[in-house]
Amino acid sequence: MKFGQWITLIVLLICLYIFWQIRNITLLTFAAVIFGIVLNRMVRFLRQWTASRKTAVAVTVGIMLLILGVFGAIIVPPFSQQLRELIDLLPQAADQLQQWLQGLESIGPFSLENFQAVNSISSQLSNFDWEMVANRFFTLFSNTLSLTLNLLLVIVITIMMLLNPQPYRRLFIKVFPSSIRRQVDHVLDECEEAIAGWFIGILFNMGVIALLSTVGLWILGVPLALANGLLAGLLAFIPNMGPVLSVIPPVAIAVLDAPWKAIAVVVLYIIIQQLESNLLTPLVMKKQVSLLPAVTLLSQVIFAIFFGFLGLLLALPLTLTIQQWLNEFWVRSFADEH
Repeated sequence: MKFGQWITLIVLLICLYIFWQIRNITLLTFAAVIFGIVLNRMVRFLRQWTASRKTAVAVTVGIMLLILGVFGAIIVPPFSQQLRELIDLLPQAADQLQQWLQGLESIGPFSLENFQAVNSISSQLSNFDWEMVANRFFTLFSNTLSLTLNLLLVIVITIMMLLNPQPYRRLFIKVFPSSIRRQVDHVLDECEEAIAGWFIGILFNMGVIALLSTVGLWILGVPLALANGLLAGLLAFIPNMGPVLSVIPPVAIAVLDAPWKAIAVVVLYIIIQQLESNLLTPLVMKKQVSLLPAVTLLSQVIFAIFFGFLGLLLALPLTLTIQQWLNEFWVRSFADEH
């Protein structure tokens, strides 16, 4: 290798090392960019009635704070109460499951051999201190200084970008060579459209799933329908993995009443997810760049391994962004050459 190539390789490795050291800040900045892209749509809409961008930004932020305040006042108190009741009922559900497994063991040696391990697990779950785990969970994710600072960082960066986004965009474009800056500008527009379409669509889907889950659980007579329904809506933000996780608490609660309720809850969630996958997503997310299911799942696993929980939450918009860059600088360039 030539001297210049060695220098380029060393600079690249140094950049990768720096990026790895500040990966959390980078992801938080990306999250702020996502919120900025979505809120900027509202700012543009409000600019039709006001010439001042600062006024439009202030109104947008005020509307978002009002929505969050109303949501917190109406939804959070009953949700918190039902969530605590849900945590208290989990040991009872584990006891009930253990009793059923013991009944299955009495059928014959084959059942004993197959269910012995599961019975041991359920016995451990019934003796587990769920309240301690819940308290530590809420303490970790709600009362730490790190989480507060991260949220403040995202909010501040989002507002700063909303007030005057063009300088940040121009600065980012200037990082690239002048020969490809036009392409970079174009791909940024494509990324903005893809992320905005995905975010608006996923919020709508989360609301519909929360509503359908709450109503369905209420009809089935499953306790804590509101908490479980909202939990299903929140976990819908995470494709593939979220729906699987959301079905566990209501099934555990339904087990306490009757086996048929647990089966009915599973059927209900399957129907809701099929409705979301086959009707809501194609209908609402027309602007979203399509991703193959396997690509979506692999991206979640990869980003979760390298970047943790925050990487899991941002896996889909990150994948959409990477796809736009690959389409512009690889797929289209390759097609032009041939």
